[in-house]
Amino acid sequence: MIRCDALVVGGGPAGSTCARELRRAGWDVVVADRARFPRDKVCAGWLTPRVFELLELDPEEYRATGLTLQDITGFRTGLMGREPIETQYEHVVSYAIRRCEFDDYLLRRSGARVLESTPVESLRQEGGVWIANDNIAAPIVVGAGGHFCPVAKHLRGGADTSQPVVAKEAEFPLPRSGHDEVPATPELLFCRDLEGYGWCVRKGDYVNVGIGRRDSAQFASHVKEFMALVQSRYAVTAPATAKWRGHAYLASGTGPRPLIGPGMLLVGDAAGLAYPESGEGISPAIESGRLAARTLIAADGRYELDRLQQYAEALQRLHPPSSKSPRPIRAALTALGRLLLTSPAFTRRIVLDRWFLRT
Repeated sequence: MIRCDALVVGGGPAGSTCARELRRAGWDVVVADRARFPRDKVCAGWLTPRVFELLELDPEEYRATGLTLQDITGFRTGLMGREPIETQYEHVVSYAIRRCEFDDYLLRRSGARVLESTPVESLRQEGGVWIANDNIAAPIVVGAGGHFCPVAKHLRGGADTSQPVVAKEAEFPLPRSGHDEVPATPELLFCRDLEGYGWCVRKGDYVNVGIGRRDSAQFASHVKEFMALVQSRYAVTAPATAKWRGHAYLASGTGPRPLIGPGMLLVGDAAGLAYPESGEGISPAIESGRLAARTLIAADGRYELDRLQQYAEALQRLHPPSSKSPRPIRAALTALGRLLLTSPAFTRRIVLDRWFLRT
């Protein structure tokens, strides 16, 4: 039997951040993940400076390890089928990273004991102690396993019935002839119904292309349309060896869901914290991981619901529920949105500064 002070299920940014905070307080932490690291993750893969602040990590320290970190000083945004608007800043506003590198770095940095290729298939509580897979014992379990996290499923008592955002992407090396065609400025192109957007993000010698949508209807056709657009613009085609990966996640505010239980809490995508406007989930994942760890440390060995309630309340304040407009209003807002996306001022101040960069 493996015994520890806390079991973190999932080794992504939320789980590794929570584990690191607990380790710094002297806890014995085990991180269990079904994957073997480094592993790929469906994500456009850029970080705002705030992410590095939350991690207490200097971007130059990360760059010095030899891992991919590309400065971003602008974006190209617009509707698919229209010429995008280019917005440039006088300073670095984001960094492009490769998730296979970034997640592995954070997990190793956490200092926790890591059990790779270890899906959590069973959970039961005995005498105030959680038993996972009949061989891991801990008084506290942190669910950090993303949308399909087994801890979240255990808390809900079944599958989540909320409508998730769906995404598909591929990341592959640029061919020698494609280096000059793909600019360092990321491109964000919205679907005409504004139910999602596609991205093309250069990361040194790699490029990441993908699309995410709130509506899964005819998703394959949207993927095909966007990839044809990328190929026509940059003459870049995903090689036959490129691995296309799908992903689902819940945007924050889409509906109530349990975040805590006796000796149990959720962080990151398992808690449904991605920003609804951009789908970006790394920053809220790291933020929730830190908050969860500090809540557990302050609980001082007592993990009843009332001791963990402050964590759930803090998350609800940071990610309040949102209401969905009636269909006629949504149609009018969509038409207005398509018009506003042709405005450089709206693009910069609202789409980029407020929704994507969260400044």
